[in-house]
Amino acid sequence: MTTQPFIEIIYLIASALFILSLKWMSSPGTARRGVWAGEIGMVLAIGGTLLHHGIIDYKWIAIALVIGTIIGVPLGMVKMTAVPQRTALSHAFGAFCVTLVGTAEFYLRSPNVPHFMMAVLCCEVILGSLTFTGSLMAAGKLQEVLPQRPITYRGQNIVNLGLLSIAIGIGVYLVLHPGARQFFPFMVGIPLVFGVFMVIPIGGADMPTVISLLNSYAGLSAAAMGFVLDSRLLIIAGALDGSSGFILSVIMSKAMNRSFSNVLFGAFGQVQAAAGAKEERKPVKSVSAEDAASILMSVNKVVIVPGYGMAVAQAQHKVRELYDSLTRRGVDVRFAIHPVAGRMPGHMNVLLAEADIPYDHLVDMEDINGEFPQTDVALVIGANDVTNPAARTDSSSPIYGMPILDVDKAHIVMVIKRGMSPGFAGIDNPLYYMSKTLMLFGDAKSFVGDIVRELGGVQAELAGSVK
Repeated sequence: MTTQPFIEIIYLIASALFILSLKWMSSPGTARRGVWAGEIGMVLAIGGTLLHHGIIDYKWIAIALVIGTIIGVPLGMVKMTAVPQRTALSHAFGAFCVTLVGTAEFYLRSPNVPHFMMAVLCCEVILGSLTFTGSLMAAGKLQEVLPQRPITYRGQNIVNLGLLSIAIGIGVYLVLHPGARQFFPFMVGIPLVFGVFMVIPIGGADMPTVISLLNSYAGLSAAAMGFVLDSRLLIIAGALDGSSGFILSVIMSKAMNRSFSNVLFGAFGQVQAAAGAKEERKPVKSVSAEDAASILMSVNKVVIVPGYGMAVAQAQHKVRELYDSLTRRGVDVRFAIHPVAGRMPGHMNVLLAEADIPYDHLVDMEDINGEFPQTDVALVIGANDVTNPAARTDSSSPIYGMPILDVDKAHIVMVIKRGMSPGFAGIDNPLYYMSKTLMLFGDAKSFVGDIVRELGGVQAELAGSVK
């Protein structure tokens, strides 16, 4: 009895689970179910592949599974702040796999490769190669192994486009002449170089968009590999990954009021040294945790704005304690979530969910901005560019036109920040110099903890006086 129909049924179920996973992960309420669906679908996909009649020896497969497990388990145990670079590494590994498979298929089939199949194989290898090195560069920037500021040189865009054009040109030649095997290494090597040159001129502020775009490239290369291997499952999974990554990139670019060309070629994130030096001389109002607690205990509505500074300090659990302390007092506490806050799409949602903050209190930018004029205190924790009012008021600002959280419209603004250094965009924030803004200098985790202790002390004093 042949196992092929059974394998096809397994692949069909896995494909359905991948589609449902993407659907369920679009909402916080069903995201956990979506993760489980995706994991079960992947297990079924791997299991179905292992049943394939073409496998005659499982020894190397078993070795590869063991090695992959040894590498994968530690990668999955990283801190939440390291998830963006771990995600970039996952894209790199997947793209490297696609490139290796495409290379093997070419040398196995050449020169008898149909034109359509050769065209798909070229797309697979080019996308896989540039995604591999591009993802490594993104991970390096996020891990701060590489400079987060754009690394630029004169004529870089011409060089980058020239490299990509040469790789595509070689691909076209191979489609017409599949037997020209001597050109294939160049079609692999040039995109590897292009991937490096593509990402190093991009600043840290644009890494969320870059990650989602690389995710899209990895998915499209996997879909192309599905055509080469005649795997409907790979085509479906790759198409889902590629299309969802592209749509997410569009959403991210829209949230920053930026085009793809500006993200990829704009070298956004250079420090504006002159403007920064001028703004540093302006006075700011600095207050203590005790002062902040005395204000928070007398208000009715607070909106907390989390940013990457909260992630770096691992302050999400202290923020949960602050949320609990304020809500026990009857304060309405919401969280304002900007689409590009942090270093990857949904970064703030993941961190706050880890701290068990109710997801219905996480409010998107479009819904929360109308509430800031009625907000007593906007508490900004480590967010910079996404709260910069220059995006609305200063037409000369690099972020002009970018949708921001309108925290400056709240009655009082508190900002927890280590110092006055600019954010990823490299520009200063005039919010810090407004008369209604109070600066709370220090580590986010310890400062929020101090505020919680002050609130608890006052509550204990009030309870004692009542007795």
